[in-house]
Amino acid sequence: MTPSLGRRLSRSARPLLLLTLLATIGFLWTAPPSTAVTSSGVLLAPAVAAPGDPDLGPNTYVFDPSMSVDEIQATVDAVSKQQLGNQFGTERVALLFKPGTYGSAAQPLNFEVGYYTEVAGLGRNPGDVVINGSVNVYNQCDNGTCIALNNFWRSLSNLTIDVTNPAFGCHTGEFWAVSQAAPMRRVHINGLTTLMDYCSGPSFASGGFIADSRFDGGTVVNGSQQQFYVRNSALDGWTNGVWNQVFSGDTGAVPAQCFPADASCGGPYTTLATTPQSREKPYLYVDGSGAWRVFVPGAAAGSSGPTWDAGSDTPGRSLPLSSFYVAHPGDSAANLDSQLARGKNLLVTPGVYDVGRTLDVRRADTVVLGMGLATLTATRGAVPLAIADVPGVDIAGLTIDAGSTESPALLRVGTAHGKRSSAADPTALQDVFFRIGGPHEGRATTSLVVNSDHVVLDDIWAWRADHGAGVGWTQNTADTGLVVNGDDVSATGLFVEHYQKHEVIWNGERGSVVFFQNELPYDVPSQAAWRSTPTTDGYAALKVADRVRSFTGDGLGSYSFFNQGVDIFADHAFEVPTTPGVHLHDLLTIFLDPNNGRGGIRHVVNDTGGSSTIANPDVPVTLVDYP
Repeated sequence: MTPSLGRRLSRSARPLLLLTLLATIGFLWTAPPSTAVTSSGVLLAPAVAAPGDPDLGPNTYVFDPSMSVDEIQATVDAVSKQQLGNQFGTERVALLFKPGTYGSAAQPLNFEVGYYTEVAGLGRNPGDVVINGSVNVYNQCDNGTCIALNNFWRSLSNLTIDVTNPAFGCHTGEFWAVSQAAPMRRVHINGLTTLMDYCSGPSFASGGFIADSRFDGGTVVNGSQQQFYVRNSALDGWTNGVWNQVFSGDTGAVPAQCFPADASCGGPYTTLATTPQSREKPYLYVDGSGAWRVFVPGAAAGSSGPTWDAGSDTPGRSLPLSSFYVAHPGDSAANLDSQLARGKNLLVTPGVYDVGRTLDVRRADTVVLGMGLATLTATRGAVPLAIADVPGVDIAGLTIDAGSTESPALLRVGTAHGKRSSAADPTALQDVFFRIGGPHEGRATTSLVVNSDHVVLDDIWAWRADHGAGVGWTQNTADTGLVVNGDDVSATGLFVEHYQKHEVIWNGERGSVVFFQNELPYDVPSQAAWRSTPTTDGYAALKVADRVRSFTGDGLGSYSFFNQGVDIFADHAFEVPTTPGVHLHDLLTIFLDPNNGRGGIRHVVNDTGGSSTIANPDVPVTLVDYP
């Protein structure tokens, strides 16, 4: 095991720091010439459905193993060229592979995945689609500085990669150097996998999320990933940790519990033998007869290992595509809401959809599945999506943006006093991402409100933008990323950043969070503007309400960087009631960027734990257990 490999600075101010790869990773540091890739304005030919296939819109490309590698390579390369530098563009793309084998040892299929690009297999299980080659995310390079800190909004799922790129020099292997909102799910990789692009520096990365996957053929390189969450996956080994590496329900060569980092065990690792509550993301597939369907995995409690491993099928239910309304860019909110009211599920094809009235999900077990990071944008202050007090709803694969007129919320689950729910059939949100500013000015009081009981939140990133368009203390205004009022709500992989008051407020009983990553707002103009009470400086990143008697949290981190040139302090990162039923495990705070930051966090939890300020920059301040 190895100690920390690198450190992470604020995205808005990063001096160039050289990292040294540790010997246990097994690679020598190299610094080839940087290759900045920017959006080129490539115009792709619209996708056209093959005979017998559904119309999945002009931005969904479906590949068949009968196609030549050259034909597929030309298409995926054109998509990459368009999307690699397209951080705040409106283009959305899905690259789907029908069951079969793509590429060969003699002619492998290798390509890069850019912004707003989904790469997915269309098999019932990951082994049904095999790519001989690699599907990569590399550093973004700008003026000689190469990092992965902004490698957001892309995904890889439901296929096998037999890594084949021996002519790639330093980039030989499967590279997935990503940060938030770039999940890997239901993937089987045979060969080297690295979550850090160590071929150019300084290679900072701030991910990430992996679930229901398997890695064979070598230890996974964590490298400079400051935090990472791996759930219900089979590992062949893991190189190192930096600040907050969390594992739950994983099998194989899983790092043992070791927090904080220690020479005797490596780390820092938070390791749970099982995942308390989980529900895997629905996925599109083609069955043996050629019919298109959507599979909806069932819920699990106390689970471990991939759902499909050892030749087994993922438990759940299969829905015909005829039960879905297939939405296309240009569909009105009125039409989408009408389709839901008629009892249809929604398959939202890649694009950006303006939503000026709430899409109401009223029927139990409804599925709303986005493709290619399909984006709902609030207009006229609407709440874009709301779920009634019904069980078993699944919302997955969507990005939801605030608009210039303030919305009270961007997604609401249940009503204030509704209690109709099911422990056996929980509502679930997977890979749902919220943005306040970034592509444009946005305002919302709260991003996600969960009123229902028995809800699973799996890979959520709620982001008040720290860069992009419409960014400023009085421009992209937002109080809170997540408010939980329901009981028995669990979050696995919760990322919430830069909101102006409490980032997360948890009012429900028997809540659970496994892995939490937070940055406090960068742009607080003065201490007077940021006090939760007249005598309390700042707002806690996670506040568990005083009346709550049962809550658990494992692997929780909060970071500070205040960039307005004045000292700003938060008295504590976590605020919880001190009672036997509330337990936090493996927590840290950290002060980012002493060259440009001021202030810091005085305590980890309540008035317990040390301070992280300019006096100890880039050094995690940890607390193993509270109370």
